[in-house]
Formats: sequence, C-alpha cells, structure tokens
Amino acid sequence: MTSQTRTTKTRLTAFLLGMLLLVLTACGKEATVPQPAAAETEMSTNQAAETESEAPEAALPTTDPSGASIVIPDQVDSVVALAPSICETLVALGVEEKITGYDLQSVGIAGLPENVPTFDTVNPDVEQLAALAPDMLLVSNLSLYDQEAPYQPLIDAGVCVICVPTSESVEGVRSDIRFLAAALGVPEEGERVVGEMDAELTRLSDLVSSIPEEERKSVYFEISPAPYLYSCGSGTYLHELIELAGGRNVLADQSGWLSVEGETVVAANPDVIFTNVNYTDAPVEEILGREGWMGVSAVQNKEVYYIDNMASSLPDQNIVKAVEQMAKALYPERFTNE
Repeated sequence: MTSQTRTTKTRLTAFLLGMLLLVLTACGKEATVPQPAAAETEMSTNQAAETESEAPEAALPTTDPSGASIVIPDQVDSVVALAPSICETLVALGVEEKITGYDLQSVGIAGLPENVPTFDTVNPDVEQLAALAPDMLLVSNLSLYDQEAPYQPLIDAGVCVICVPTSESVEGVRSDIRFLAAALGVPEEGERVVGEMDAELTRLSDLVSSIPEEERKSVYFEISPAPYLYSCGSGTYLHELIELAGGRNVLADQSGWLSVEGETVVAANPDVIFTNVNYTDAPVEEILGREGWMGVSAVQNKEVYYIDNMASSLPDQNIVKAVEQMAKALYPERFTNE
C-alpha cells in the first residue's frame, strides 16, 4: 500500500468517525458503580472539626455528563481516554502524565504520551482495556458501540467508567471542561482553561460585535463535500461558533446536523463558504469549481476558506482557533492591528 493510499484511507476513516460523532446526540447510561462502604467515607469527630476550620474541598462528581451514577476513586493515577476532544482537554488540564491509553483518532495530538496502547474509537477491545486496568476510562457517545453495557466487565473490575457526550453548545464545552477537571482532582485548572477560552472568545466577539445585524455576512459551513453535502443548523456548537465570529448561518432556520442539497445552498447564496474537510485534496478549489455554483456570491468573489478541522470539529477549549479563523476570513479589516 502506498503512502498516499494510507493517508487517504486514514483521512476517510477520520471523516466517517467524525460524522458518526456529529449525528450521535445521546449517550447510553453505564451501570452504577458500587458505592464504597460507609466505613471508608465516614470521618471521625476530630476530622470533621478539623475540616470545618479549613477551606472546603470541591466534592467529586457523583454523576457523569450522560447522567449515569459514578464513584470516582480518591486517587486517579491512570486514565484511558477514547475521544480526541477529551484527550485535548486532559492535556490542557495538565494531567497528560496520567494517560495510559487513548483512541486511534487522538494519535498525533500534541502533549499525549507516546508508546502507550491505542484503541479503536468505535469498538475498543474491552479485554485489552481490562488488562490495562486503568483507574478511569473516559468515553464519548461515539465509543458506546451497539452492545448493551459494553463496559460492564470493566466496571465489575473496579474501573470508573465515565461518559462525556459530545457537547452541542459553548456552554456545554465549559461544563465538560469543569467536569473533567473535577473528576481528576484539578478543579482550579478547569477554571483556568475555561477562563482562558472565554477571554479569547470575548476578545474575538468584541472585534465584530459592532457590526449591524443586516451587514453581517452570511455563511455556509461545509463539513462533507459533494455529492454528500453535510452542514449544521441551529442548536449545534458550530452554529454558535459562526455567530461568535460575526457570521449568519444560512441554515439557521433548520436545527441539528444536516444533510444538505446543493440547490439549497445555491438558493441561500452565502457571502462566504467555510469548509473543514481534510480527507480530500484541495477542498476549497473543489468548491470554487463546483458545477452549478458559479452564481453563488462566495464562489464568484472567491470567499471560500478552509477552517482547521480539529478546532472546528472537536467541541473543546480549542474552538477559539476556529472562531478566530472564521472572524479573520469574514472581516479581515477588523484584525489589521492584531
């Protein structure tokens, strides 16, 4: 197999997994982990009195973002994460040294340890996971494959299994970061990461906030090219990012992740087209030369831009990169002093 063929297959696999991630909106419940014995958690009178005189520690979460009951170990030294967005957040929180395994789609993320086991994202090897025996397993709805209670053997073995479903809003991203930070015992790092993200989002939003609504450029964001066009409507984090960048989503009257007809986009006549497709060659040029689209304003004016795939397809703190790229493409004159 040639290097070019391997690259194409890798990109296509990443796209197909990404599409699955976008359309999956619910996360199955994991079985409740047995609660620790009361004797293990009861404090003595002296301990309680001492605690009252100290600053209270943040309580560990008792449910995960999917709503499942969890019991987080007092000490978490080893973590396996099976989602790129989770892996990026763990690195941002500074706990990458705890990671003892991760999914294949996260390979190459800066900061992740090398020479550790990797797992199929959709259908991870439960026996291999059990042999690794992590203190905590972090999965998304993408890794909850079509099997009832797939991680029950790990739960029975004492592994804390946590599901963090794909966020559909910026507020959901904040919540997920804070949850992961709390679960790993570094809540202050969670606040730092959220604070840095919000500061950047505020800075970018302020640069475009004075643009009157009627003067804001209309946007079509393509996440899958012809012939199977795919995009987003309202109720998605990507729609929210478009608005934060000062754009108007031409599909805002629809909701969720959408299969789109070419005629719909042509009729909407967007001022700007964004694409984050990274598994085909020259996606921008393909759109500019797409049959039947020559009358679209974005194509006529060559206002078609590539937006970083990871930043725009993973709902984590790095969404600020996607917002900045979009805002600069939409209103470059607002960034002349940057």
